[in-house]
Amino acid sequence: MRKRTKALIFIAVIGVASCSPRISSNFANPQPELSIDEKVAFLDVEHKLPNNTIKIGDLRFQDSGFSTNCSFNSLMNRARVISRKNGANIIKVIEKKKPDLWSSCYRLKIELHKFNGDVSSLSQYKLKLD
Repeated sequence: MRKRTKALIFIAVIGVASCSPRISSNFANPQPELSIDEKVAFLDVEHKLPNNTIKIGDLRFQDSGFSTNCSFNSLMNRARVISRKNGANIIKVIEKKKPDLWSSCYRLKIELHKFNGDVSSLSQYKLKLD
């Protein structure tokens, strides 16, 4: 009975962990964490990055094979949480692969930047409510 319980717990943990997209990150220049009141700008592929930003790091969202909740908006919300923790106020999408025959998820390459100006004045992507 005990082995069965351990096996069920193990399967449940693997199932939950495999449902989220795989996130790779590299932070070469983390800054102090942003407060919840500070704005974060979402720049899609076509949006221009302003001059005089400090690159904080990179993120990469990939499909783990059984990923769920990996729409563009949900991935950008996850990127916002990570960027705040590392002091970045600009999330710049460098590469975007839409869901296709091979993956039901968006696959993104993102750069995180710190900008000392007003990010709300930048031309940017507006998150939609899911």
